[in-house]
Amino acid sequence: MRKVIILGTGPAGLTAAIYLARANMQPLVIEGNQPGGQLTITTEVENFPGFPDGIMGPELMENMRKQAERFGAEFMRGWVTDVDLSKRPFTVSVEEQGDMQAESLVISTGASAKLLGIPGETENMGRGVSACATCDGFFFRGKKVIVVGGGDSAMEEANFLTRFASEVQLVHRRNELRASKIMQDRAQKNEKIHWSLNVAPLEVVAENNRVTGLKVTNNETGKEEIIPTDGIFVAIGHKPNTEFLKGQLDTDELGYIKVKPGTTETNIPGVFACGDVQDHIYRQAVTAAGSGCMAALECERFLEGQGAMDWSKSLS
Repeated sequence: MRKVIILGTGPAGLTAAIYLARANMQPLVIEGNQPGGQLTITTEVENFPGFPDGIMGPELMENMRKQAERFGAEFMRGWVTDVDLSKRPFTVSVEEQGDMQAESLVISTGASAKLLGIPGETENMGRGVSACATCDGFFFRGKKVIVVGGGDSAMEEANFLTRFASEVQLVHRRNELRASKIMQDRAQKNEKIHWSLNVAPLEVVAENNRVTGLKVTNNETGKEEIIPTDGIFVAIGHKPNTEFLKGQLDTDELGYIKVKPGTTETNIPGVFACGDVQDHIYRQAVTAAGSGCMAALECERFLEGQGAMDWSKSLS
């Protein structure tokens, strides 16, 4: 039996773990198949406060984990297959670990970028392939980049990248874009954005561990070509990692967990959501960490208000 279980170890989950451990709540943190979240597949992080010279993503996550462990947070590697939120204590089922119970839950399972699934894509993440223009656009100052996608996210990423890149090539597999008219118009008026429509990406081309091009095929003629580029930004959306909840929490039409405005509280008392699993707007490490702090403080107040028993005494 636990006072609180935290699901996920990105910036949100680890920040929540730090705060809850310091409050002597003895949190158990369950790591998924990608401990540390999306920052573990990035290279240098330059926009997280406190690191004037930047810091490598995996190093930042490892430092957060050590900080949480220092205050007494416990970590368990495992994949959550099911949860029962119908009654307290809540039950969490972890693959190969069994069931465990907690008086409260902090859900910080994040969101995964949808990828193209083509050769060379995952291998070159952080080496020229990215799913976040806001995170990595700065590294492509004066260079040529490609944005793959046809929705609002792709238009927004392409426009943002023109602040840094000398040229942005927008690649979409259809003749028509899915983006709203206002977003299309904004992109089409941008002189730095060039268009490659009705072409399908086939392979990320790289040399010496750096992206050099994107192989595509023309859907009408079947002709293949390699578009030279310094970077490829995949902008086909994100998918929140909420399948294991099986509809027990209120979510929006995209699957992101709904929280009460200005809080991390879900529709079930004692269950809190923070980070990208409930934020499809900002998706930044610093905002995720901030919401993790909020979740921890709200969880602590919830447990104190419920008069949660002193587990350390009960188990002694």
